[in-house]
Amino acid sequence: MNTVFTQARLARIAFLILILSLFPIGKAEAYVVRYKEEFYELYHVHYNQDPDDTMENIYWLERAVEADFANPLYALGKISNEKDWEKYRYLFMMHINLKLVEQHLRLGSKWDKQVAYFYNAPWKAQNLESLKTVETCYGAARYYWSEAKLWAEKANVREFKFLFLLDLQSWEDERERIADGTLDYDRTISRELARLEKVRSDFLAMDKNTY
Repeated sequence: MNTVFTQARLARIAFLILILSLFPIGKAEAYVVRYKEEFYELYHVHYNQDPDDTMENIYWLERAVEADFANPLYALGKISNEKDWEKYRYLFMMHINLKLVEQHLRLGSKWDKQVAYFYNAPWKAQNLESLKTVETCYGAARYYWSEAKLWAEKANVREFKFLFLLDLQSWEDERERIADGTLDYDRTISRELARLEKVRSDFLAMDKNTY
C-alpha cells in the first residue's frame, strides 16, 4: 500500500476520533448532515487557527469527500444542464482536495521546527517526535494534492473548453492555475520536506555536549 495513502488514512482516523469527541451525540441528532455541499458549508476559516480548529475543518472536508452530491438544485452554483453538472462535480472534488492540502499544511506547521536550535537539545526526543507528526501531515497534503490534480484534469478536458461555471469563478481559477503550473503544491511540499529532513539531521547530531 502507498505509504502516503496509509499516512493519510491514519491521520484521518486520529482526526475523526478527536473531532467526534468534541460533538455531543444529542446535538448531532438535531440535524442530519448528508451531502457534500452540507459538509463543505461546515468548513470555515478561523481567524486564529489552533490545531483543534484545523482538525475540525479536516473532519468536515473529509466527510464532504466521502458523501454523495446533493440534487443539482442545491449545488453551490447554477446548474443548467448535464454538462454543467458533470463539470461542477469535478471542480467540487478538486476544490475540496485543495482545501485538504491547505489544512494539512497548516496543521503540520503547528508542530514544525523550522530550525534545530542548540538550546533545544534537552528536548531532542520530543522534537524528533514532533517532526514525525509534521511529516505525516505533509505526506497527507501530498496525497490530497495528487487527488486535486486528477480532478482538475477531468474538469479541463476538451469537451469543457468553452464551458465556464460563472458562479464558481474561484474554482475555475484554481483549475486554470493547476493546468498552467502557477499553482503547484508539490513544489511547496517537497521544499518543506527537504527542510524538515535537514532539521531532523541536526537534532540527531546533537548529544549531551550540545547544550
